[in-house]
Amino acid sequence: MRLGEIAERLGCRLEGPADLEINGVAGIEEAGGADLTFAANPKYAPRVQTTGAGAVIVGPDLQAPGRPLLRSDNPYLAFAKAIEIFHPPQRPAVGIHPTAVIAPSARIGRNPSIGPYAVIEDHSVIGDDCVLKSFVVIYRGAHIGDRFLAHAHAVVREDVRIGNDVILQNGAVVGSDGFGFARQSDGSYYKIVQSGIVTVEDGVEIQAHSCIDRATVGETRLRQGVKVDNLVQVGHGCDVGDHTLLCAQAGLAGSTKLGRNVVMTGQTGAAGHLTIGDNVIVTPQSGVPNDIAPGRIVSGSPVIDHTIWLKSTALFARLPEIYRSLRKIREYLVKNGADL
Repeated sequence: MRLGEIAERLGCRLEGPADLEINGVAGIEEAGGADLTFAANPKYAPRVQTTGAGAVIVGPDLQAPGRPLLRSDNPYLAFAKAIEIFHPPQRPAVGIHPTAVIAPSARIGRNPSIGPYAVIEDHSVIGDDCVLKSFVVIYRGAHIGDRFLAHAHAVVREDVRIGNDVILQNGAVVGSDGFGFARQSDGSYYKIVQSGIVTVEDGVEIQAHSCIDRATVGETRLRQGVKVDNLVQVGHGCDVGDHTLLCAQAGLAGSTKLGRNVVMTGQTGAAGHLTIGDNVIVTPQSGVPNDIAPGRIVSGSPVIDHTIWLKSTALFARLPEIYRSLRKIREYLVKNGADL
């Protein structure tokens, strides 16, 4: 495909020969002369001149004299769309595999693709253009919108509500029981029936082996555009705001409320029954015990302001030296009669 056509399809400004032939996409280190790559992070700017790529997607201000460029206000997004040009998503053929088990009372929309050994239980409803890979299980009473994609071994539990354009990666579970047990007088635990549901709004993706627990009463809700990474736990009764990111191994204890555009990075946790405001970023391996006001960046366990945490961590390596100095000062003061 010619570079000029790619620029037009991506909405980029072309700087270079429009007839340059591009055959694929690649990372900036691996790209060859027929590949398109990108540089979104300023630290990669010097590599734009040294990469073997035929052309590079860059931001408005990066200078690279003599290199064929596609300029975009969002190079990362433009490259994401370029990948789709050369690797368009493949939809399996329409049809229902003969080994699939579908209850007579289930309702399935137009153009389904249902793979081997998928199970759809009583009174479930699935919209148009769904794709269910092998061993997907849809429990009774689930309601699912259009263009649903569930990869192998994904599970949607009873009475869960899922909107349009939702993707479940392999092994994701939506609607598993919340962790609810009442302690009895003999020290054992009595299981509390998890009578609530999970609601997943439009455009949500839940990646591999993540679990979204149903509420004890009421609902757990993932709002529009939420993205859940692998191995994430969302506890019962949580409310996750629009376009929030829950990165790998993040965990939300029950009744946590997250605002819009929150980023819970890898291995972070929230203690539950708290509110994290809009646009908050919780940095890796941090623990949140209390409410966080909107717009903050926090770090540590328990979390503190990120700038304070950076200063504190810079001191950690110097603690032995600081201790030695303080000990010498103390010894000097004691030697000179100070009353400590």
